[in-house]
Amino acid sequence: MGKLIQRLQDASRSGVYRVAGSEEIMDAVRGSNLFLARIPFGLKEKLLQNIAAALDFPDWFGANWDALEDCLSDLPREGYVVLFDEAKPGDDLGILTDVLRSTAESWAGRGKPFFAVFIDPARRLALPDLFTKK
Repeated sequence: MGKLIQRLQDASRSGVYRVAGSEEIMDAVRGSNLFLARIPFGLKEKLLQNIAAALDFPDWFGANWDALEDCLSDLPREGYVVLFDEAKPGDDLGILTDVLRSTAESWAGRGKPFFAVFIDPARRLALPDLFTKK
C-alpha cells in the first residue's frame, strides 16, 4: 500500500487540501474502500448542484450552505475523497472550505476519513498541500 493511500485512509488526517494534479489521487484510491467524487467548481448554485449530484444527495437537499453541511455529515460510505476542479478564490470558496473543514473534523471524530482536495496546479489557493513529491 502506498503512502498516499495510507494518508487518505487515516481519518486523523482528514481535512481540506490542494494538489497540483488529480492522477496520483485517482490511482491511489482505485481499489480502496474510499468513495471518490470529482466535482467541477462553479458559482454557488451550480457548485451546490454539482456536489449534490456527485455525492447523490437526497431530494430534500435545499441547495444552501447549511443543507450542504447537513448532507455531507450524513453520507453513507466509510470514507470520501472529494476532488474539486478549477476552484477560484472568492466568497464561495471561503464558505465552502469552512463547511468542508467542519465536515472533515466531524468525520475524523467518528474515525472515518474525509478529504476535500482542490486541484490547484498554480498553487493560488491558501490551502495546505496534501502531499509533496520528493
